[in-house]
Amino acid sequence: MDDQIVTVAAVQLTSGSDRETNVERAISLIERACDEGATYIQLPEYFNYYGPLRNYPAVAEPIPGPTTLRLSELAKKRRVTIHVGSMLERDPTSDKCFNTSVLINPIGDVVATYRKVHLFDVEVPGDVAYLESRAIAPGQAIVVAPLPWCNLGMTICFDLRFPALYRELALRGATVVAIPSAFNANTGRAHWEILVRARAIENHVFVIAAAQVGTTAEGLSSYGHSMIVGPWGEVLRESPLDAEDVLVATIDIGEVTRRRSQIAVLALQRGDLYGLRVDTDE
Repeated sequence: MDDQIVTVAAVQLTSGSDRETNVERAISLIERACDEGATYIQLPEYFNYYGPLRNYPAVAEPIPGPTTLRLSELAKKRRVTIHVGSMLERDPTSDKCFNTSVLINPIGDVVATYRKVHLFDVEVPGDVAYLESRAIAPGQAIVVAPLPWCNLGMTICFDLRFPALYRELALRGATVVAIPSAFNANTGRAHWEILVRARAIENHVFVIAAAQVGTTAEGLSSYGHSMIVGPWGEVLRESPLDAEDVLVATIDIGEVTRRRSQIAVLALQRGDLYGLRVDTDE
């Protein structure tokens, strides 16, 4: 098979505050994705703990640590790439944690990590109030991870609302962007699909967005609607379920080059006017 053609999966979870149960459910759905032919499997944000902020320090782990070691063994056993959507990473220098994505290759090695740079500090009266920064420290780096079949731009959930990040990822060579999420149910109904498709269209990249779904025992409600979107903005797969799900699609990375040759948004942008560098390779 062409090395630019790959079968990918987005795993939709209903995580809660029981870490062991969350990990077991994730492993079961990863196995299902593997059985359906996926060789890249993405989990959602906060996949192994989605509960009260006050418990974050107690459940945070080093990387590598117990959870990533288990998933490394699974990746090695099934010979797949596992994108650990995000989990709480212990910060040895403070009383806060990082919200961190981990990329594990088919031989079980951690090949990239990304710490969420835009924290979900939002207060919409009567709708949503959440201050992620109470327990999470922001990341300080943009990450594009080279894989054999693509360059993967790594982002998490609330990052989705900051298009400059995605343009920078594209300028650094990203052809696929990961957006593992726990998108709020109320704002998700208004904005989720529009934003996910916009990030794909603006940069002519594939987007894989595995999401949390449902409501936790503590009342955290997530929109779901995990998606796999092509570089023309076409929705290749979207979960119709208000429950756990596995989305699988076969994508051709060559489509990124084809679409960028038709509308050369990276080369034609006027970065000299609005503060972005211009890609000179396209």
